[in-house]
Amino acid sequence: MSENNNNKPNLPGGKPGTGGNKPFKFNVSWIYGLIIIMLLTVFFTNTGNSDTKEIGWTEFKKWVTKNAFSEITVNLNSNTATAKIKPDFAVEILGKDSTVAAPKSPFKTQARSASVTVIIPSPDRFSDFYEKATAQYTIDAPVTYDKGNSLLWTILVNIFPILLFVFLWVFIMRRMSGGGGGVFSVGRTKAQIYDKSSPNSKRVTFKDVAGLAEAKQEVEEIVDFLRNPGRYTDLGAKIPKGALLVGPPGTGKTLLAKAVAGEAEVPFFSLSGSDFVEMFVGVGASRVRDLFRQAKDKAPCIVFIDEIDAVGRARGRNVNMGSNDERENTLNQLLTEMDGFGSNSGVIILAATNRVDILDKALLRAGRFDRQINVELPELNERKEIFIVHLRNIKIDETVDTEFMARQTPGFSGADIANVCNEAALIAARNGKEFVQKEDFMNAVDRIVGGLEKKSKVTTPEERRTIALHEAGHATLSWLLEHANPLVKVTIVPRGKALGAAWYMPEERQITTYQQLQDEMCATLGGRAAEELFTGKISTGAANDLERVTKQSYAMVVYYGMSERLPNLNYYDASGQDWGFSKPYSDETALLIDEEVKRIINEQYDRAKQLLTEHKEQHKALTGVLLEKEVIYADDLERIFGKRKWISRSQEILQQQEIEKQAGTEDAPQEEKTPADE
Repeated sequence: MSENNNNKPNLPGGKPGTGGNKPFKFNVSWIYGLIIIMLLTVFFTNTGNSDTKEIGWTEFKKWVTKNAFSEITVNLNSNTATAKIKPDFAVEILGKDSTVAAPKSPFKTQARSASVTVIIPSPDRFSDFYEKATAQYTIDAPVTYDKGNSLLWTILVNIFPILLFVFLWVFIMRRMSGGGGGVFSVGRTKAQIYDKSSPNSKRVTFKDVAGLAEAKQEVEEIVDFLRNPGRYTDLGAKIPKGALLVGPPGTGKTLLAKAVAGEAEVPFFSLSGSDFVEMFVGVGASRVRDLFRQAKDKAPCIVFIDEIDAVGRARGRNVNMGSNDERENTLNQLLTEMDGFGSNSGVIILAATNRVDILDKALLRAGRFDRQINVELPELNERKEIFIVHLRNIKIDETVDTEFMARQTPGFSGADIANVCNEAALIAARNGKEFVQKEDFMNAVDRIVGGLEKKSKVTTPEERRTIALHEAGHATLSWLLEHANPLVKVTIVPRGKALGAAWYMPEERQITTYQQLQDEMCATLGGRAAEELFTGKISTGAANDLERVTKQSYAMVVYYGMSERLPNLNYYDASGQDWGFSKPYSDETALLIDEEVKRIINEQYDRAKQLLTEHKEQHKALTGVLLEKEVIYADDLERIFGKRKWISRSQEILQQQEIEKQAGTEDAPQEEKTPADE
């Protein structure tokens, strides 16, 4: 028959069934208390390098008359006197065991001094006695009268250094542990916890996240599962254990996670991948364990790790052997916690990175990060929504058109658009305006893309004419070629590192054809072609243009298979390994690639010169207008070249929307006016 633990006696101080044995718990405060006790013991037991003896007033007068003291100090407040003994009288006064001449300890290098203390009747009586003694005997000990220090002052002087040392010790320990708990809490997680009761200064919701429709849908599904788990579990569904937000910088990955924290009605842990990295060995793995321990206690919950590539980099790629052991240990612990033997039911991991290609493959497998949510650069309609969100708190007038601004910012991320709105407000405030206008937004885009205007930069008339010919060459070809991007603005005012610049409205395409790439390259080479045709010389101003067309033609041959002699071949490694230390083609193929790149560029360069020769009068007129105004727009090109023959798809959509808007206005029923209204 087995014995029930509940029948065990309750010993004093114990719990039922435990036999009174309490578990031993260590407290960090004990260390501070032990240090204080040691310091006080050393202070009060250390008598210094002096022998002191208290004697009576009669004996003191006897030794004064024998000239046994070298110095006498009288304390007026305490009616005491302290006299330093001459070495010749030390043994006689203090006793035979006194060794004043030699140090008592081998650790003390100075000789010990001897003194006596005596309680005097009063300072006046001492003064009378000393005057009579000096008149009658040979006494050379000087006398000094001192008021002395109060007891409180003595205590402060003696205790303050100890308190200062303790304060510095506690301060250093707290800094080492990241804010509290002592040095033993260095392995605790640094995650910030948000829940419904957290006092957030600014709560972000999904309404604040413009665009990203597909990404928001997947993240909203995770939040909905945590709110209504039965809706999914009744069908046998399981929520993904982790979701990885992947995309370029500034696209809104962290903002999306903040929206999850604002919408979720469950605890939300937020930290960065660098929070796991520490100089101490084993701290990273310890913080991972502590993070998941807290998350399990508060489940269901969400854990967000920003910039996870700081700790999730692929193992074994670092050539410096032994330098990444601590990071790999942290990653191994993270892998184990996400999908090991232990259960993490109710804990969902969100992570964000813009370097998914360097993450460890084990981290990306199903069961850990089941979903990869791509957060890409916003398209036209998404940019329009982002502009609307950021223009909420900006005072604008009727000239600002979000549709136009969205078309003027292709390739801009959400962070870039926020910067455009802020720069436009700063420009308007600098010019003393009450509202931010369309012109301010255009100047803000120019400021971000090209840099600040440098009107003070000195250029010679010949250089200025060459710059105008160069930019007019770009503008002419972009107007004449079918697939070239339509021009928006051209300037010869130096901006940033460029002496001149041209802005276009690129067509947003999902795929690009060979003919479209050819037209873009031809328009890019128009500046160098105009210099050679109309000045007979070439300059260094086309360096950026040549770099762009060289990269584009190389991509056409090597990546896209758009070469006549090397068709349908791709030498790009999508896995990110970049073929190691060897190229994936032979030297003969490399020679063919170089020849094809040269052929493509030379063909488009000759084509550019031919088109400029055919329209040299219009190019000359455009150059003159550019030299006169310094800045020209699409309207100036239309007056010189006539209406553009080729209309881009974006322009067609814009025209169609305008037609539909006018038709809707005409078809709308007119409100009948009453005589009172008239």
